[in-house]
Amino acid sequence: MSMDLLKRDKAPITPDALKAVDDEAARVLKLNLAGRRLIDFRGPHGWHMAAVNTGRLEMISSGPHDMELAIRRVQPLVEVRVPMRLSLTELDAVARGATDPDLDAVVVAAEQAAQAEDSAIFNGLSAAGIQGIIPASPHPPHKLPADVRELPGVILAARETLRQAGISGPYALALAAPIYAQVLAAAEDGYPLAKRITQQVLDGPMVRVPAIDGGVLLSMRGGDYELHVGQDLSVGYLSHDRQSVELYITESFTFRTLEPAAAVALKR
Repeated sequence: MSMDLLKRDKAPITPDALKAVDDEAARVLKLNLAGRRLIDFRGPHGWHMAAVNTGRLEMISSGPHDMELAIRRVQPLVEVRVPMRLSLTELDAVARGATDPDLDAVVVAAEQAAQAEDSAIFNGLSAAGIQGIIPASPHPPHKLPADVRELPGVILAARETLRQAGISGPYALALAAPIYAQVLAAAEDGYPLAKRITQQVLDGPMVRVPAIDGGVLLSMRGGDYELHVGQDLSVGYLSHDRQSVELYITESFTFRTLEPAAAVALKR
């Protein structure tokens, strides 16, 4: 971790308070980050990493004697920064032994940071040159059923689409938060629907992804999708006054879709 760039040593809070912030951010991020559980993770490589080599050339001109000029194409990393303002009184209470500081702002910031990463992975981020899993897929989307209990049949049909495209498993299912909640609450003849899906229909995990609408079935065989991380998710310092301190959660990353056919969308 680059303490100079994060400026954590400038924050007017005790090490115990900073650890409480770190721990709460890590807890919420672990709970909400979904994409990196399903794809290839590369890194973290640190702040100095600015781009990922694509191995491609872009011709820019030609000259005499058959001379050619070309630029090496790279995919730049995007930096995400989510601010959060915390009460100094609450943070000072940690040093006095308080075990229940008000860290709601940390929870909100961590959820937003996780959603930013997952949205780039699944939906893309054109301004950063990121093509997401869902828009990149060449397969026609499969329609989600009105009755969530019919979801296993849709998953099996989506698996067949991937199989016919030569995409092997294991297969994972990513679902929008409302649909994921419906699956957890549903049952077939008293048997939990979620258990049936994960034990009998999928051979990979089922994950909750608040950043998407609908869902997507994707292969976890490896080599199809890569998340490249420079600086992994960290807490930094911005400023403070007499009442509060402004911190932030940040990371630098990019995402590459190497085999667009390795996923099929599920839409309403």
